[in-house]
Amino acid sequence: MAATAPEPAFWDALGWQPSQTQRDQLVELQGLLHGWNKRVNLTRLVDGDDFWVGQVFDSLWPLTGELQSAKEPLQWIDVGTGGGFPGLAIAIALPQARVTLLDSVGRKTAAVDAMASKLGLADRVRVRTERIENTGRDGNFRGSFDRAVARAVAAAPVVAEYLVPLLKTDGQALLYRGQWSETDALPFNRALHLLQACLAEVQHQQLPDDRGTRHLLRVQPNGACPLNYPRAVGMPSRDPLGG
Repeated sequence: MAATAPEPAFWDALGWQPSQTQRDQLVELQGLLHGWNKRVNLTRLVDGDDFWVGQVFDSLWPLTGELQSAKEPLQWIDVGTGGGFPGLAIAIALPQARVTLLDSVGRKTAAVDAMASKLGLADRVRVRTERIENTGRDGNFRGSFDRAVARAVAAAPVVAEYLVPLLKTDGQALLYRGQWSETDALPFNRALHLLQACLAEVQHQQLPDDRGTRHLLRVQPNGACPLNYPRAVGMPSRDPLGG
C-alpha cells in the first residue's frame, strides 16, 4: 500500500502546516524507512499512525517556537538518532536548518545517510558515526550548536551530560521524555548545576490517538560547560551525574 499523508486535522493538532514539498518528503521518508527497516532494525514505528504520530508528531510537537521562525538558520544535532528521528523530521520541517545526525551504530547511520540523500537533504544534513562522549570533546563540535536534541536515549541526567557540552552559550538542549515528575527533577537539576546549565521550561503534550503523554525539557547553559564533561566513554551512563 502506498504511503499517504494524514488528514488536515493532524496538522491542525500539531500547530504547523507543511508545504506540499514537505508533505511529499515526509511521505517519501515513510517509504524509505519501510524499505531500510527490512534490512536494518531501525524502528518498529513505520506503518500508519505508528509513523505519523509516533515519529512525525512526536518529533515536531515541542518545536512551536522554532517552526514559527523556520527561516532562522539554526545548527542542530540529534544525538542517538537511530532511524533518523527526530533529526530527519526537523530537517524537513525547518528548511534553513543544518542538522547533524549522530549515532554509534554504523548500520543505522549508513541507512539514515542514504535516506537523507534520497530526500534531497544532503546539503544540510550530515551523518556522523561516533560515541557522543567523543563528539562532545571534539573542538569541531563542542559549543557549536543552537539546538541539541535526544529522544529515547537514556536517563535525563545522562542525556544532559551528552547534550550540554555541544551547545553555544545561547543554545538549548531539548530532551524528549515520556513521563516526568518532581521526583525526576531533583537529580536532574543537580546534574545541570554541575554542567553549568538550568532547566528553562518543561513542555507537555497528549499525543493523538491516545498514545500517551510526552514531555520536553528545555535546558540552557548558564555559562561555558566545564571541560571535564562529558566524561570518558561509558562513564555518564555508569555513574549518572546528580545521583
